[in-house]
Amino acid sequence: MSDTLTILGLESSCDDTGAAVVRAGPGGAPEILSSVVRGQTTLHSAFGGVVPEIAARAHAERLDLCVEEALRRAGLGLSDMDAIAVTAGPGLIGGVLSGVMCAKGLAAATGKPLVGVNHLAGHALTPRLTDGLDFPYLILLASGGHCQFLAVRGVDDFTRLGGTIDDAPGEAFDKTAKLLALPQPGGPAVEAEAEKGDGKRFAFPRPLMDRPGCDMSFSGLKTALLRARDSLIAEQGGITVQDRADLCASFQAAVRDVLAGKARRAISAAPEGLSALAVAGGVAANRSIRAALQEVADEAALPFVAPPLSLCTDNAAMIAWAGLERFRAGQQDDMTLAARPRWPLDQTSPALVGAGRKGAKA
Repeated sequence: MSDTLTILGLESSCDDTGAAVVRAGPGGAPEILSSVVRGQTTLHSAFGGVVPEIAARAHAERLDLCVEEALRRAGLGLSDMDAIAVTAGPGLIGGVLSGVMCAKGLAAATGKPLVGVNHLAGHALTPRLTDGLDFPYLILLASGGHCQFLAVRGVDDFTRLGGTIDDAPGEAFDKTAKLLALPQPGGPAVEAEAEKGDGKRFAFPRPLMDRPGCDMSFSGLKTALLRARDSLIAEQGGITVQDRADLCASFQAAVRDVLAGKARRAISAAPEGLSALAVAGGVAANRSIRAALQEVADEAALPFVAPPLSLCTDNAAMIAWAGLERFRAGQQDDMTLAARPRWPLDQTSPALVGAGRKGAKA
């Protein structure tokens, strides 16, 4: 195996089609040679959320184009790759399957090794790509489908300290945006409204803060916002622009307080010798939440690491990097690699089951 590794990564777990090339040598900082992401917002906007069948079809149509563009931007060809990494789960099964089949085709045609990557591991290992963090560190993964605190001890060594038992925060942001007639994706739309609002006007609950542990719940918070909205409509025949901004600000403040409060508990429950508190996933792009987590890290005298916004949302650079780390550790897959809709990082902890979404959460 070459000391310097160049990996092509593919990502298609939800509604972003991505391809990227990442290179890393011994002792040197990793380099993202290219990263291409093609979103599907316009395809799903009329439906108020991601439609799995539409997403899968779009991935199948765009993956090869993204690969071509990523290679062109990197100035390299498939023959220059040491391996091909691909998201093998968790995610919308149609999209994951599209990516896995594309990667298998490329690997079969070129004879390059194939490396399946857990999408959550891509997020969890991103701080090593961007900041070179040493193990162990604590990370909050917060996105539209997942929310959990993980102690990261190695490339394949994750301990879940807590997670959401129902809606993930990004999911709650999306539903809040829909309730208030804001555009999707909901996270940026709610954040923009919240900047104009009063976060103290509505006394929304901080779920599970009265119970021990690091588990979280956001479904009841969404319901509280719905009731506040309906109360305003009943009293005044509708909601004003300022009402909507205040609802968003109060909702965001509640999510922020829960994540910050649970982060304090997670730090206390984590193994000794943490190198940092990190955050990743789409919700990590929220500036208010980042600021609150920065305060928590400062209180604990820990460095705080938040990747660039382009690496918080779904992208293939994180998949290429996670694949590079696995490949360097001597791990790879063969043509039996399967697409998986669920794939928990911590294989020993019991699955989180909530009422907000049927089935065990990863």
